[in-house]
Amino acid sequence: MFPSRNRARLPRNSGNAVHRSHGHAPNSFSSSSPPTIFPRIAPVAIFFIMLLFVLFLQIASDIIARTRTVVGHNLEPTPWHLFQPKKFHRGPGMSARILRCSYLSCSALSARLSASSASANGTQNGTAGNVTTAPLPAEPLPRLLDSGPPPACPPYFRWIQEDLAPWAASGVSMTSLMEAKEYSALRIVIVGGRLYADYYYACVQSRAMFTLWGLLQLLRRYPGMVPDVDLMFDCMDRPVLNRSALDSPVPPPPLFRYCTTPQHVDIPFPDWSFWGWPEVNIGPWDEEYASIKNGSLSRNWGEKHPYAYWKGNPDVQSPVRENLLNCNDTNIWGARILRQDWIEEAKSGFEQSKLANQCDHRYKIYAEGYAWSVSLKYILSCTSLTLIIDPQYSDFLSRGLTPRENYWPISPSNLCPSIKYAVDWGNEHPSEAESIGKGGQDYMKNVSMDRVYDYMYHVMVEYSKLQDFKPSPPPTAQELCPEQLLCYADKKQREFLKRSVASPSTTLPCALPPPDGNLMKRFAQDKHTRIGTTENSEKV
Repeated sequence: MFPSRNRARLPRNSGNAVHRSHGHAPNSFSSSSPPTIFPRIAPVAIFFIMLLFVLFLQIASDIIARTRTVVGHNLEPTPWHLFQPKKFHRGPGMSARILRCSYLSCSALSARLSASSASANGTQNGTAGNVTTAPLPAEPLPRLLDSGPPPACPPYFRWIQEDLAPWAASGVSMTSLMEAKEYSALRIVIVGGRLYADYYYACVQSRAMFTLWGLLQLLRRYPGMVPDVDLMFDCMDRPVLNRSALDSPVPPPPLFRYCTTPQHVDIPFPDWSFWGWPEVNIGPWDEEYASIKNGSLSRNWGEKHPYAYWKGNPDVQSPVRENLLNCNDTNIWGARILRQDWIEEAKSGFEQSKLANQCDHRYKIYAEGYAWSVSLKYILSCTSLTLIIDPQYSDFLSRGLTPRENYWPISPSNLCPSIKYAVDWGNEHPSEAESIGKGGQDYMKNVSMDRVYDYMYHVMVEYSKLQDFKPSPPPTAQELCPEQLLCYADKKQREFLKRSVASPSTTLPCALPPPDGNLMKRFAQDKHTRIGTTENSEKV
């Protein structure tokens, strides 16, 4: 029973299985499957992968070596205004940063990821933590814009037509534009509401970054309204294009910069500090104006020190500032002149240089530096009577100032006695002096960021009318977006940039008045008369 029962349990092919187990059947693993070729091709594949990687590194290295950036990579300082070349830590980190910031930050993928992140964090077209969303697309403005006529622009806007008058008859050609390249640090192109920059030279500190940031905010404030333009821009101080060149039948090359003079045709444009100057801890203009105005209320006129006050850096090749040091005597000249050491200020956290704490003197002095100085707007914002040492340079806002209404003129050729006369006059006529000081602060109220953007807008519009070509970014230009600048910014710069983000306007830009040459001549004559009257009264 037992043997038969075991035989019944044998599998049907048990004989074959036993036969194979003794090795008499062919080995299926050795004869029926082809031998693998991986061991043979693996070294070749690895070689080609390594070769491609080396080629990639070479291509990336070449791209990095040729990429000029907003912070100055692969750029030399401007030869007409030399400064210490910027130093960068060479290595993989810098290379990765250039690739990421210049080539990936403004990509469509980056924009989608940024928008998605903002949506996930419950924000829209703004900032959420350390994430900054993509700029608003160029789309029609809200219907609220049609709610009524815009206000008239302040009087200093009239200089826009004056600044562009050299090209009124000839227009701006591509030939004349390219002639300006010789004097430019960068070329700026706006096409279809998108900003492009072609860098020629490095700019000192973070001027290029904050100037271009301002243009990005202009596009954000007035989406779809800023015209296509192609212009050359110099981010250094002194103008270079002499007005005497107007005697030539060929129009001068158009060049934008931060200041000009009556003897030059350089076109003034709002400077970088309106969006912040992180190197000296000066915040965006709207914040600083509010802070200074609030600080000016800490003392009434009678409680302010009855002296003229100036604090700044005299070591900037400025004869006026050097001479001003000789007036530092409150008993003889009624002036308190202090040297500003920015290196020491930075070490102490800028505690002694806060602009809001410098409004406790009845008189504040404005002295030009290497050229014009951004300090003018901060000085005028105090209710102190501003004593302006007759300036050689003008920025976009200063030409509308009226002597003895917004400031008191000081003669540079008779500097210390002129300051003493102004101080004595003000102390003897406190109500009139206080009124002029308040007039300076009121003037700066009309230089709000709303008006700064309006000025930029109108300059672009009027300039675009003169172009006889269709703007197009050159092949070497890079498209800019907020993410790219934030990517290159250091921690402090990034903080300042984010604090100066503009919101889309719900109102139209102010209305630019038509050109009026006679009005401009009358204003110039009145200004000259007022300054002459003041100088004559000093001699009595």
